[in-house]
Amino acid sequence: MFVAVGFLRRPHGIHGEMLMDVLTDFPERMKPNRQLFLGEAHEPVRIEKVRWANQSLLIKFEGLNTAEDIGRYRNTVVYVRTDQLPPLPEGQYYHHQLLGLKVTSDQGVFLGILEQILETGANDVYLIRTPEEKELLLPAIEEVVLSVNLDSGEMIVHLQEWA
Repeated sequence: MFVAVGFLRRPHGIHGEMLMDVLTDFPERMKPNRQLFLGEAHEPVRIEKVRWANQSLLIKFEGLNTAEDIGRYRNTVVYVRTDQLPPLPEGQYYHHQLLGLKVTSDQGVFLGILEQILETGANDVYLIRTPEEKELLLPAIEEVVLSVNLDSGEMIVHLQEWA
């Protein structure tokens, strides 16, 4: 399984660098010798060097030494393998771990499947697809999300009066 960490936009200069939008909360892990995977085919590459350019990264991969070499990856998603992600502190989860969880109320009522995570300024919002194909939006806050069990694939929530 793979998770997106970047998006290659365009070549920069003539020495094989590419401008990359960062899609990860951990850009400091983009460092030389790190293995990444390019595109839907997950073609393996290794980072040769990386440096910041405003809000983006300039990244160079081993063996791709010209603008022509790297140019074929324009508009390509960059991935890492999920088994190479470092563990998060207890009670924190990567989004890909939560998507697809069965969501049940603390009253034992099946509410649906966690289908999407909306990132807002204050807190994330979970979009739950109900059995009736409706959308239920729940804030990802302690008062609502009571427990997450990745092994059983279930999240227990407490519905507030506004739900």
